[in-house]
Amino acid sequence: MSAVGLIMGSDSDWPVMSAAAEALAEFDVSYEVGVVSAHRTPQKMLAYAETAAGRGLRVIIAGAGGAAHLPGMVASATPLPVIGVPVPLKYLDGLDSLLSIVQMPAGVPVATVSIGGARNAGLLAVRILAAGDPALQAKMAAYQESLKDLVEEKHSKLASRRVASGPRSAATREDGA
Repeated sequence: MSAVGLIMGSDSDWPVMSAAAEALAEFDVSYEVGVVSAHRTPQKMLAYAETAAGRGLRVIIAGAGGAAHLPGMVASATPLPVIGVPVPLKYLDGLDSLLSIVQMPAGVPVATVSIGGARNAGLLAVRILAAGDPALQAKMAAYQESLKDLVEEKHSKLASRRVASGPRSAATREDGA
């Protein structure tokens, strides 16, 4: 049984949404993947949302571009938490999707990540699940520690860089600043 439903309006969204699947897999969180269009298959979308909890899902991640109605419509038909991922398209670079997903009416909450932020959607789903799972919570804490270690490693590499001839004067800098 899958814990997370990972849905998108079109298979063309997969290059973005696959990052959510990768994040879930890193934490051994089971998930299902599917294409559910709010505009082309509205009955399928409603059936998916209405049966999700009964099928054992605990969180839904919904990615959509353009008008991006999928996350909000799914949230309106399920008691589960829904995370919306604005998928960037050819025009407006996903800003239209972001504004559509984030502007939900009262009573229809959708947690919204950044444009193309499917990895963070996956990580947010893990955190939601970890609230009731001490083992998963420990994995998330270890992941957060690894991020700190990565920052320190990057800091050390950058701090070790030295300009061989010392500080450059304004007259010798390429940008003239």
